[in-house]
Amino acid sequence: MLVRLLSVFGFAMIGLWEGIPLGFVLGLPPIAVGLASALGSTAATTIVLFLGEGIRTRLARRRGRPDAVPRERLIDRVWRRYGIVGFSLLAPGLVGGPIGVATGLLLGAPAKKLLPWLLVGIALWTVGLTAAGAYGSASVRALIRGRTETTTPP
Repeated sequence: MLVRLLSVFGFAMIGLWEGIPLGFVLGLPPIAVGLASALGSTAATTIVLFLGEGIRTRLARRRGRPDAVPRERLIDRVWRRYGIVGFSLLAPGLVGGPIGVATGLLLGAPAKKLLPWLLVGIALWTVGLTAAGAYGSASVRALIRGRTETTTPP
C-alpha cells in the first residue's frame, strides 16, 4: 500500500491529472488518492516556488527592468483579466501546480500572494478530480458487472 501511495504522490508532483488516475488504477480508496495527490502537488509547487523566486530575483537584477510592451498571449490576457486569484485557481488543473507557480513568478506575481491561492486551487481541483474519478470508476465497474451478468449463462 505504501508503494502505491508513494507512486501517486510522485506522479501528482508532475500534475493532478497524472496522480489521481494512477491512484484509481492502482485500486486505492478515493480518500487516499486525494490526499496523496494533494500532498504531491503541494510539495512540488512549494519546491518550485522557493527555487523559482530566487532565480527570478537573480534574473531581474542581471537584466534590469526594461519597459515592456503588454503582450497578447493567452496567458497574459488571463493574467490581466482574472489576476493572481483567477490564475492561481485555474493553474493547478490546467497546467499543474509546479508549472503554474513558475508561470506566475515569471508574470511577476509575489510569492506570498501566489502560494496560498495555488494551494486553494490544488485543493479544489483535487476534490473535483477525485470525485469524478471515484464516480467514473464505480460506473465502469457497474457496467462491467452488468455485462458479465447478461452474458454469463445461468
